[in-house]
Amino acid sequence: MSAIDTDFCRLPIGINSASMCSEVSRLPTKSWNPHVNHRDYVGDWDVLPLRCQLEHTNAHPILQCFAMGDGSEWKNLPLMDSLPTIRSLIWSLQCDVKSARLMRLKPGAYIKPHRDRGLCLCKGEVRLHVPILANEDVLFVVNDKVVPMAVGELWYINADKTHSVKNSGDNDRVNLVIDCVVNEWIAEHIKGESMTHSI
Repeated sequence: MSAIDTDFCRLPIGINSASMCSEVSRLPTKSWNPHVNHRDYVGDWDVLPLRCQLEHTNAHPILQCFAMGDGSEWKNLPLMDSLPTIRSLIWSLQCDVKSARLMRLKPGAYIKPHRDRGLCLCKGEVRLHVPILANEDVLFVVNDKVVPMAVGELWYINADKTHSVKNSGDNDRVNLVIDCVVNEWIAEHIKGESMTHSI
């Protein structure tokens, strides 16, 4: 794998954003859980797991939200059955998908600058984001650069670099966040789009 990586890039994969938004709007409020890393944010930031490590299938939702332990098998949670558009997008990715979750940042909330070490193309695992609900006052920054992501777009984010998010708008920001194992398919998509945007 090449050591060359990009801070972020949009991937050319079609998404039915209206359908995704409709699915998310029907989710029960009680399904969401506050993010566990309280020192890393101000305001309200919560998570809804959709896919987790096999051994955490029946565990507390907090364990389902993140890769905790050495498990190598991953499984969709029952909630995924009510999200056919999101499930279809995940199935369309031609690489192994580890975790998938919805992450909601409430108005006025701020995710402080931090790094998720090892989560980048050149280290074998990538993080993808799909904005489902957003507003013009959401600021997503990676390595001091603003990521111009919009609703219905699929983005690779180099989470190994310092990044932060601030929602200065009046409505929730909800992103679908997917962690994948790097293979030739996803690597070529990211490298190809990075080259396109650098020209």
